[in-house]
Amino acid sequence: MAGTRPRILVIGAGVTGLVTATVLAERGAEVSVIHRADPATRASHFAGGMLAPWCEAADASAALMGPGAEAIDWWAGHFTETRRQGSLLVAARRDLGELNRFARRTTHYRICGAPDIAALEPDLAGRFEQGLFFAAEAHLDPRAALATLATGLERRGVAIRAGEATERDHDGFNHVIDCRGHAAAPALPDLRGVRGEMMLLRCPGVALHRPVRLLHPRIPLYVVPRGNDCYMVGATMIESADRRAVTARSAMEMLNAAYALHPAFGEAEILETGSNIRPAFPDNMPLLRQEGNVLHLNGMYRHGFLLSPAFARRAAVIVLGEDTTQPGEAA
Repeated sequence: MAGTRPRILVIGAGVTGLVTATVLAERGAEVSVIHRADPATRASHFAGGMLAPWCEAADASAALMGPGAEAIDWWAGHFTETRRQGSLLVAARRDLGELNRFARRTTHYRICGAPDIAALEPDLAGRFEQGLFFAAEAHLDPRAALATLATGLERRGVAIRAGEATERDHDGFNHVIDCRGHAAAPALPDLRGVRGEMMLLRCPGVALHRPVRLLHPRIPLYVVPRGNDCYMVGATMIESADRRAVTARSAMEMLNAAYALHPAFGEAEILETGSNIRPAFPDNMPLLRQEGNVLHLNGMYRHGFLLSPAFARRAAVIVLGEDTTQPGEAA
């Protein structure tokens, strides 16, 4: 019926589901969200929250740079605690060859000497001779950002309920957008799982102001500040859909790499360890796939916060028509 708001069911309340629901609600759709009750079932619960399109492009498709850059504006417009303080990448003297290779694979950085590194991160003064600074990148706390999106949706009247979605839940909706991540693998045979592991540390002995990446010989490390002397530490990418807890090997490698970044991490308090499965297609880029009135939006791999705004907008174009909004702008 002309003038009737389309009714859309979004399945999944990780970053892809909540961003998609937000984009649709802002464009006037009547949206409902159904999700598993336990946040720990969502890969985005353990995400680093780095909005780092140029760093990520060094080991991924260059196609993520444009959408990733737009995502920084989108998140800044929807989550006021988004921090635009750039990203710093450093390497020990023995690994400067790796740093140079990294630089050749990406853009939007400036080369930093030891004085530049000390000016950006005083606690790293004297520890590294050379680095790369990506000034336009940003970061956020994923759990706080998703909670903000959920609150915003509820204020718009979006129904959000916990439960396992079944075919019966599709009844009465014009469109269903499946954003379940790896849980949708039975319906997407080419979707694979890539295991990621993280640690949350409290370390009053060091103060970092932005994500710092360390090119380490065994495990490239990223350390993301979360406030209150807390840091998220991560790096692992294991081709496996095994959901067991963080392994001893991974924990030792992450802690050793953190210690190599700054010895104060040797005295850090381990607040949390966690692991989950990143959903990925063969090219490690997201995909929209339609089957009847069900649109699958999946395969974010390690780029959920970076790519979900652009792909949510593409999903909105498919189910609602032409998109006239701009990045970071509410419809």
